[in-house]
Amino acid sequence: MKSDRLLSILLLLRTRRLVPATELAERLDVSVRTIYRDVEALSASGVPVYAERGRHGGIALLPGFRTDVTGLTADESRALFVLAADGVHAALGLDEAIGSALRKVMAALPAPHRPAAERTSRRILVDPVRWLSGPRTAVDIAELYEAVFADRRLRLVYRHSGTRTGRTYTVDPYGLVAKAGTWYLIADHEGEPRLYRADRVRGATLTDEPVVRRPVEPAQVWAELRRRVEDRRGGVTLRVRVHRSRLDLFVRLNAAVLTDEPTPEGGGEGEWLRAELDVESVEWARSLLSFGPNVEILRPPEARAVLAAHAAAVVALYEGR
Repeated sequence: MKSDRLLSILLLLRTRRLVPATELAERLDVSVRTIYRDVEALSASGVPVYAERGRHGGIALLPGFRTDVTGLTADESRALFVLAADGVHAALGLDEAIGSALRKVMAALPAPHRPAAERTSRRILVDPVRWLSGPRTAVDIAELYEAVFADRRLRLVYRHSGTRTGRTYTVDPYGLVAKAGTWYLIADHEGEPRLYRADRVRGATLTDEPVVRRPVEPAQVWAELRRRVEDRRGGVTLRVRVHRSRLDLFVRLNAAVLTDEPTPEGGGEGEWLRAELDVESVEWARSLLSFGPNVEILRPPEARAVLAAHAAAVVALYEGR
């Protein structure tokens, strides 16, 4: 609706001194000509908005203009109160700030929207931590948080998985990402995007060198890194059969390496299903021992041998006592 678009333009202009018409058009999914028509409509309604021509021009509001209109619909009001778990804000040192901000938003909401927003904050809970993930070590991301906004290069001492000591890297930070309860720093190292788990950072020091970033947004860097992780395929394909009684647990624990949905043997509704897993090596087969007789590796024979040897070692451990 045009009224919604006019309000969106007004709110965008309030946050920045000058916004190019092309950017407004892209964000609102309309043509530049439409944006200029909307600007004329705002001006005709008494809003002190004007266009600056030239290479660095754009649309702007006269300095000092204020309006107390929020423009929030009932759904938008409720959406503001469905936020991530408190731990995310606490890690950033914003725990008190988010509570204060929401109280101010609540006070500014149109009176008819307040009861629904309040109910939403109490009845919709978001917990990003996975079930049975175990206790998590507290991670202090204060230095990483500062580095993201300091626009200087960061010297990291970082411990990679499976190692005891850290390696030193000088990186160009883009931002921080909270993924399933785990914090990551996204940064370039020697011009290439890299992902660093905050709980493996052993030291972080800002340097005096200015940051050198590629002309991309942090969200684009994160999307590229996430795609690399999700598209990563192992060097070995395991063919297995799974008993239906453990199918849900099997799929949940191995979703990252499953090549496709398990299919029933013989195409019927029997007790066993077939599945394929793309894993790093045959040694990965050891992780299937926890399923006992409910998962059988069919091939390759090397993976069967690994699992059989591991099972025999467990039996020997208990028989010897």
